[in-house]
Amino acid sequence: MICCGLITYQDFTQRRVLWILFPLLGLLLGTVHFLHSSPSLFLGYALLNGLLVSAVILILYLYTKGLRKKAFLNASLGLGDILFFYALGLAFPTLTFITLFACSLIFSLIAFLLLKKGLQWSTVPLAGLMSIFLTLIIAYSLFFNSPNLYLL
Repeated sequence: MICCGLITYQDFTQRRVLWILFPLLGLLLGTVHFLHSSPSLFLGYALLNGLLVSAVILILYLYTKGLRKKAFLNASLGLGDILFFYALGLAFPTLTFITLFACSLIFSLIAFLLLKKGLQWSTVPLAGLMSIFLTLIIAYSLFFNSPNLYLL
């Protein structure tokens, strides 16, 4: 949660996040996931989630370059956002990952639309907003009687 808080703070205040926070977040979340599953299941989920993230990034790249004729990196999607996607891919089994990934994107869109007048930038602090969502989900699962995020 501290790592997510740092990502959020830096993304909102500086619009850049120290790159080391993303591998650290992936390591921490991946360790928790690993401890809740077998090594082979963890590896399978991590690979599948990595492929899904890569497919999403490829589609965004093709759309941005092909249809919108714009730069991709730091114009449509930041490197920190991409690194956050991969860190999140290490965190959960594939079905949980897909659900949380989609919900965090929806949360980020709604939050940005509500907050954009108060922000200095016109771009979405996606990694920061997704970090807030992830922190809320993890806190909820820790403090309330909710379904285990690691069960299928």
